[in-house]
Amino acid sequence: MQTDNRRTFLQQAGGGAGSLALSLLLAGDQAPAASAQPPAPARAKRVIWLFMHGGPSQVDLFDPKPDLIKYAGQPLPDSFGNVMTRRNVAQNPLLAPLKPFRPRGQSGIEISDFLPHIAEHADDLCVIRSMHGDSVNHPQSVYQLNTGGVLMGRPSVGSWVAYGLGSENQNMPAFVVLPDPGGGLKGGPPAWGSGYLPATFQGVTMRPGSVPLLNLKPHREVTSPRQRRTLDLIQRYNRQHLAARENDELAARVAAYELAFRMQSAAPELVDLSQETSTTQQLYGLDDDSTREFGQRCLLARRMIERGVRFVQLYSGDTGGWDAHSDVMKNHTQYCRRTDKPIAGLMTDLRKRGLLDDTLVIWGGEFGRMPMSEQGTGRDHNPWGYSYWLAGAGIRGGRVHGATDAVGLRAATDKVHVRDFHATLLHLLGLDHNALTYFHNGLDQRLTGPQEAHVVEPLIA
Repeated sequence: MQTDNRRTFLQQAGGGAGSLALSLLLAGDQAPAASAQPPAPARAKRVIWLFMHGGPSQVDLFDPKPDLIKYAGQPLPDSFGNVMTRRNVAQNPLLAPLKPFRPRGQSGIEISDFLPHIAEHADDLCVIRSMHGDSVNHPQSVYQLNTGGVLMGRPSVGSWVAYGLGSENQNMPAFVVLPDPGGGLKGGPPAWGSGYLPATFQGVTMRPGSVPLLNLKPHREVTSPRQRRTLDLIQRYNRQHLAARENDELAARVAAYELAFRMQSAAPELVDLSQETSTTQQLYGLDDDSTREFGQRCLLARRMIERGVRFVQLYSGDTGGWDAHSDVMKNHTQYCRRTDKPIAGLMTDLRKRGLLDDTLVIWGGEFGRMPMSEQGTGRDHNPWGYSYWLAGAGIRGGRVHGATDAVGLRAATDKVHVRDFHATLLHLLGLDHNALTYFHNGLDQRLTGPQEAHVVEPLIA
C-alpha cells in the first residue's frame, strides 16, 4: 500500500511539474523562466550568430602576424613548447598569411584582403583575437561553442536564451536555425538541441523557399476551422494524458502543435523575399550565383529578428566547410566569396533599419587554424588561440581585444575562454550566467558549467 501511495505521489508531482511547464508555454509561447528574469536592462534584445563551420583561419583573416611572414618556411621555434595537433604537423614549417592585411576604417583594425566587404564595417567590429577552447576535434568543439561542453546532450546557447527570455512573437519560435543546405555539420543537430531543458526550447530549423517547414501547410481540403477543432480535440486528450505523468516530449509536442498552427500564416510571409526591394536583394548578393544562397539566409535572419525571433543561428560550411587541411587559399577564397558580401549587406541593412542598436551579431567557427603548414598549403585545427568578432548591441566597435602569441598559435593576452564568451553573451541579453539555471541530476545546471566564468567587460560599450 505504501508503495502504491508513493508511486501515485511521484506521478502527481511529476505531472504537476509537466503541467506547470505546459501552462507557461501555452500562456505565452516559450515564456521566460521564473529564475531567469533579467537583473538589469539588456543591451541586446536578440542575436544573429554567423557560424563558420569547419574552423576559419585567424592568421589569414583577422590576426596579422609579422613574425609568421618573417619565419615562414622555418620550423616552429622550440621556445613554443609542445603543440597538440591531430595530424602530427607540429614539426611542419610555418606558413605565412596568404593575403595582405590592411588597416581598415578610422579604427585601423587590420583585416585581410580575403574579406573586403566585412572590412568596410571595421569600425562596428570588436575583434576578439584571444578566444580559446578545449578540443582539437570538430564535434567536441562545435558542441563547446554551442552548448558550453565538449560532449553532446547539453542545451545550446539558443535554447538557454529561449528558456531565459522567451519569444517576442507568439507566432514565431524564439530560436531558429538556418543550416547550410549542403548539410554535414560535425556533431549534427545536438548542436542546437535543448539537452535537459524542456524539448520545446530546441532550435527550429527553417529553410528558404515557399516551404520553410515540412508538413506545416494543411491539405487544401482542410479548412482552418476544421483544423482548429481537430487540434483542440488532440490537445484535450494530450493534456489529460500529461496530467497524470511527467512527459517532457509530450509537453513540447502540445506546444509545438499550437505554434505550428499559428505559424501557418506567419511563415510563408516571412520567407517571401520577393517583398524586398531589388536594392536590398542586391545588397545581400542575391543577384550573384556565388553569394545568392548565403545571402538569402542572411536576409531571412534579418526578417526573422524583425518579427520577434530572439536567436537566429546561421551556418556556413557543409561537410568540410572552412576545414582547410590541404589548401587554405582555395578553401577560404571559396567560402569568403560566398559569405563576405552577404554578411556586410546584413550589417548595412541592420544599421539602416535601426536594428543594429539592439541586435548582437556574432561571427566565428568552432576553432581556428595552426600557423604551421599541413600538406604544404593547408593548416590543421587550432583551438588554443583564434578569432571571433562581435558587433551591434552593447559592443565597443572599432577595437581589438586580446592577442595570440607571435605566430598566432596560442591565446597570450587578455584570454577569452568559451565559457567567458558565453557569460558575456548572456550578460548583453540582460541575463546573469550564474542565475540562469535549470535543476537537473541534483544540480542547478548552467550554460557556463560548474567552473568559474567571467563577463569580458572590455568588450562592452
